[in-house]
Amino acid sequence: MRKLTEQKRKEILDAASSVFLEQGYERASMDGVAKTAGCSKATLYNYFNSKESLFEAVVRTFSTNYLTRAADELYSADNQSLSLADKLQQFGERMLGVMTSDWKAMQLYRMVVGEAGHSDIGELFYESGVRESMNALTQVMEKYMESGELSRSNPGLRAKQFSALVKAEADELFLRRQMPVYTDKEVATMVENAVQVFLQGTALNVR
Repeated sequence: MRKLTEQKRKEILDAASSVFLEQGYERASMDGVAKTAGCSKATLYNYFNSKESLFEAVVRTFSTNYLTRAADELYSADNQSLSLADKLQQFGERMLGVMTSDWKAMQLYRMVVGEAGHSDIGELFYESGVRESMNALTQVMEKYMESGELSRSNPGLRAKQFSALVKAEADELFLRRQMPVYTDKEVATMVENAVQVFLQGTALNVR
């Protein structure tokens, strides 16, 4: 077996993302990805043993890596001294980092939404980084409920509510043919609005 290289893996992921976006998950094939990547099918399977594992890698590389980074920062020892508002701001900005990217992540999400009703693509997407980021945010909510800074409720629900507020101003983008490019400052302002509304409704010391 030929030596596996990071460069070839990157080339395969680039090719696979193009095939998935052009053909959709259901219609895409490993043969098509191999052809686009300029490699044999045997080489492709040396890197990814199924279309599912390939799609998961594509999602983690181009889409949910923003969420994974957000979760990692919540767990980081360097950030434990931050206030709840600052932690939420940081998480939200990483979460919306996709809006300052090349939009491949948003296009992948559009594809997932479009096909979720007739395949397992939605579950694959959720397990490719979304679940771990929401679990991390849930733990933060639980911590601040126990400390008395947040009102008692279901921490998982609170995590989903905050996530929904962060995405509120971005939801309409999925209805547009051409997506605008946002600056880091514009994204930060969106998140600030979400943090303010969330804490006004849930923080015990904000009235």
